[in-house]
Amino acid sequence: LRGKTLIKEFDAFPTLEQLPFWGFDGSSTMQAEGSSSDCVLKPVAVYPDPERKNGVLVLCEVMMPDAKTPHPSNTRATVLDDDGAWFGFEQEYFFYQNGRPLGFPDAGYPAPQGPYYCGVGFSNVGDVARKIVEEHLDICLAAGINHEGINAEVAKGQWEFQVFGKGSRKAADEIWLARYLLQRLTEKYGIDVEYHCKPLGDTDWN
Repeated sequence: LRGKTLIKEFDAFPTLEQLPFWGFDGSSTMQAEGSSSDCVLKPVAVYPDPERKNGVLVLCEVMMPDAKTPHPSNTRATVLDDDGAWFGFEQEYFFYQNGRPLGFPDAGYPAPQGPYYCGVGFSNVGDVARKIVEEHLDICLAAGINHEGINAEVAKGQWEFQVFGKGSRKAADEIWLARYLLQRLTEKYGIDVEYHCKPLGDTDWN
């Protein structure tokens, strides 16, 4: 996930067709060689950005310099766009701070799993995680993302949200936007998001 900001002026909330293509240096993202680094951002979905005054979130595909050929990294372009298909995504993730799951001691492990799943209370979920997930829920709903719910997960520092959408590309777009909004939100809390399902390796921790 990456982001950049373009300042534009519109009379009203822009349609996808009104949004311009935009270039970037693909050598800085390991998507091109330095001798031929032009890549193109093609707008493919647009949502309001609740965190900015008159802000717009624009999801883009990466294209080759001709602006017509999908970049090899652009797997979205290969998705069969079935408007009638329904998809439900369950996104589990860990909050990380200082290289450890949030709430883990500097060495060793917290109390065993059991009370954390759908947990409440400081000893189970800490003092900041719920603030983040509730804020993320509100931001997603305000952006028009079909966010379905949240809960603490089995391991300490692990959470989950659900997105349900109609249309194969639209559903995938919304889960990616929800991830982006979560990672952007956690910046101000000094916390990272880890999506790996077993970040601690072969341990008893989910």
